[in-house]
Amino acid sequence: MRFLSEYLILPRWRYTLGALAVLTLGGYFYFGQGTSLGATLLITQGDFRKQISVSGTVTAAQNVDLGFATNGRIAGIYAKVGEYVEAGRILAETENGDLIAEVARKQAALAQAEASLASLKVGTRSEELAVASIAVTNAQAALVNAIQSAYTVSDDAVRNRTDIFFTNPRTNPKLLFTVANVELETAVVNGRIAVEAVLANWAILVGKLSNSNAADLAQQAFAHIAQVSTFLADANAAINQGIPNQTISAATISSYATTLATARANVNSIATALTTSIATLDAARSTLALKQAGSTSEIIAAQEAAVAVAAADIRSAQAKLATTRVVAPFPGTVTRMDAKVGQIISPTVSGISLQSNGIFQIETYIPEVIIDRVAPGNLATTTLDAYGSSVAFPATVVAVDPAETMKDGVPTYKTTLAFLKADPAIRSGMTANVTIVTGTLRDAIVIPAGAVGSREGVRYVSVVEHDKAVSRIVTTGPSPALGQTHILSGLSAGDVILLTPAL
Repeated sequence: MRFLSEYLILPRWRYTLGALAVLTLGGYFYFGQGTSLGATLLITQGDFRKQISVSGTVTAAQNVDLGFATNGRIAGIYAKVGEYVEAGRILAETENGDLIAEVARKQAALAQAEASLASLKVGTRSEELAVASIAVTNAQAALVNAIQSAYTVSDDAVRNRTDIFFTNPRTNPKLLFTVANVELETAVVNGRIAVEAVLANWAILVGKLSNSNAADLAQQAFAHIAQVSTFLADANAAINQGIPNQTISAATISSYATTLATARANVNSIATALTTSIATLDAARSTLALKQAGSTSEIIAAQEAAVAVAAADIRSAQAKLATTRVVAPFPGTVTRMDAKVGQIISPTVSGISLQSNGIFQIETYIPEVIIDRVAPGNLATTTLDAYGSSVAFPATVVAVDPAETMKDGVPTYKTTLAFLKADPAIRSGMTANVTIVTGTLRDAIVIPAGAVGSREGVRYVSVVEHDKAVSRIVTTGPSPALGQTHILSGLSAGDVILLTPAL
């Protein structure tokens, strides 16, 4: 038994003349001139077809038993016994509304990723720069307002809400009530003296405010708020330990506590608003800087990788949706339809049969290491030893056995393919060489696996720049085929790399 995993670039690409060699098994690549550094490879980007090659035997036409790939409740039956159906016709499906919605979401995500990539490649428009610049100006104005409001609220908290329990608060402050803790009372009195100077300095700062210096003066405003907050906290502690006397009653002290609580809440609120204004200005400035700088090649490469991931997500979602449907793999007549709407089914039960109308089939056994790539509906090209490799017959995968079959001590899975049309040249028992297409990578870069090195767990390639080999870190995706590596980021079309990475 022979099998081979391949990865071929679709034939629409043309390559530079004068290539020294053409590499098959995974795609066509152009090799540059040999240098003292070693053999080189010119990187190209395009659509690549994933495929595997196996050998099998042609068998006589027969009924094909079809079934669902997963458990589920049957939601629809779309064919009946005796009906002739074309290839690709959905015969039955299980409940799959969530999977249909998932495919739609993945398609929307791909469209968004592609739009972002296109935007990055085009660059920032002048209109976007203008909007970003206006956002910075607005954020600066908002910060000016926040600093002014912080001063106004702090001034009110001290001179209107706190000074009511002092005598001569601005010149020679004294508390109107006695505090059990003498040290705390002294701290509050000294704090009132200090905060008077803070408010005076703050008023000068507010007078100098403008959009251009607001960010620089914001830190001074924060320092002033901190001193006011400390004074208010000490005053609150003094009130909690306040002792009524002949002039100040317990009820009055309690009212002081209520007034001070409002003052502290106001100061805390304006401090939060000031923090938010600073963060908004920082974000607006960062956005403007990024738009002015434009997109780097690394950012574009990362977004290209995001597009590739989104495309892979769609294929994954479509594959899951396909498991909920039984599709006619070739034209034929329905000979059995035991499936019923509402029935719970499992993948071990086949309730539908299709007669291939005399078209021959191919039986092959695919090893477990690559069977996950094969599914009913995969297209294939077949050559027969009797007629040579130049004569091809189209076919499609119609069934994959769920249970393994041991071949030469290796677990394999019986896979059945059907020729897409009858041909008198095909006879039972002929040896078939089958190439099954398992998917396509769009706009991808694929290189030989040997060109990728690893250093301390980091993967890299050696890029030739000015006749020197320069290591460049790359991000790789799942290996598409034996001996091939899919590059997600780090390389671009036109780069030249060494086939053997420099150490």
